Amino acid sequence: MMFKFLATALVASTAVVAGPVARAQLDVYNPEITSPVSAQVWAVGTTQLVSWDLSSIPSSQYDKPGMLLLGYLENNSENLDVRHPLATGFDIGAGNVTITVPAVVGRDDYVVALLGDSGNISPEFTITNVTDATSATSTAAAIATSAA
Repeated sequence: MMFKFLATALVASTAVVAGPVARAQLDVYNPEITSPVSAQVWAVGTTQLVSWDLSSIPSSQYDKPGMLLLGYLENNSENLDVRHPLATGFDIGAGNVTITVPAVVGRDDYVVALLGDSGNISPEFTITNVTDATSATSTAAAIATSAA
């Protein structure tokens, strides 16, 4: 009998506190990346400034931490390198972050993605890698020598 009373009291107490929860206001923003620009060229190992337009970001969100990822457009995908972010923990409200271009294969379809509350990608740009050019030159020289 005591168990029934306890069970009834427990059920009744949860019914009293259950009720609708007010919806929280969501601040969703999608800042335009202003640098790099389309067809810009970065070299591996150089320092570059990535910047974005703050006009779409509520000032209450300026201190939110951001993350910047490198990716490339291929097969309808952004191919973002989430394991090796270009930058993390910076304030979105700074409007820019300085990065060092990582040692990646040279290609002309790279993008950077700014993640905070929402994500946005830059126009496509190029990263050159001197090692790629050196390897290609060495390979061409080796082929020419062996053909002679």
